[in-house]
Amino acid sequence: MTRGLQGLGFGGEWAVGSVLMGEAIRAQHRGKAVGTVQGGWAVGWGIAAICFTVLFSVLPAETAWRAMFWIGILPALLVFYIRRNVPEPEVFSQTRAREVKLGEGSHFLEIFSPAMLKITFLTALLATGVQGGYYAITTWLPTFLKTARGLSVLNTGGYLFVVIVGSFIGYMISAWLADRLGRKRTLILFAVCSFLTVAAYTYLPISNSVMLVLGFPLGFFASGSFSPVGAFFTELFPSRLRGSGQGFSYNFGRGVGALFPTLVGYLSARITLGHAISAFAVAAYLVMILAVLLLPETRGKELRVYE
Repeated sequence: MTRGLQGLGFGGEWAVGSVLMGEAIRAQHRGKAVGTVQGGWAVGWGIAAICFTVLFSVLPAETAWRAMFWIGILPALLVFYIRRNVPEPEVFSQTRAREVKLGEGSHFLEIFSPAMLKITFLTALLATGVQGGYYAITTWLPTFLKTARGLSVLNTGGYLFVVIVGSFIGYMISAWLADRLGRKRTLILFAVCSFLTVAAYTYLPISNSVMLVLGFPLGFFASGSFSPVGAFFTELFPSRLRGSGQGFSYNFGRGVGALFPTLVGYLSARITLGHAISAFAVAAYLVMILAVLLLPETRGKELRVYE
């Protein structure tokens, strides 16, 4: 039940934060700004890894996990500062004022209306691909490398450090490329490179030293695939439906993508675990690429009230 409540809050926070950043930043910098905020995931991951190492070294396990729990709550206290000091974006305020003036309003189900159904479907498909690929890789790859390849470096802080650093740099580079190359090209580039990295892990002979080095591109491409998503979704949905559209599509992808690790385990009973990981990773990233190809490029799009 507690995990369910945490998931409910986490899913809602991404949608609200992504819309807030997307609407507050000018078009020419939107990809960099939203992607940089997304990169906070890697920063939090690194801090959590350090806290875990320290607390479980000096405290009993039954106390250490409780301390970790309370440390995890601390960032949520920022909501009080944000609520008090961060104004709503102008486009949101104008949209709300227009709806009140005209006696109109938006409804969540409008994202499934004939005019919006294509965008809703394709963004949900994109989110499914990027998150399904990420979950399939990060959930099962350590098990594969430890059991099938007998690699021990997975248990070292050095490997985790390389992956986290790769993730952070991937977020930053992808965010920059989203404004430089466009949302679609960046997403396709990182999807292709994510698959190639997984193929290298699962098909090539890898030693501990090589695997340590490959941790960087693994974190770089798998995490960097997320950076353009927030800005892209912000620009695809109209102002009055932006929160509903982004929240549904991203979290639909999270829900379906969460099934991928289970399906990898199911398939591994029939083929090797490495092949199962590759099969679902390539399927996920192909779904992502297909969705991206069918969506319009939105780089440089100005957000307007009358959409």
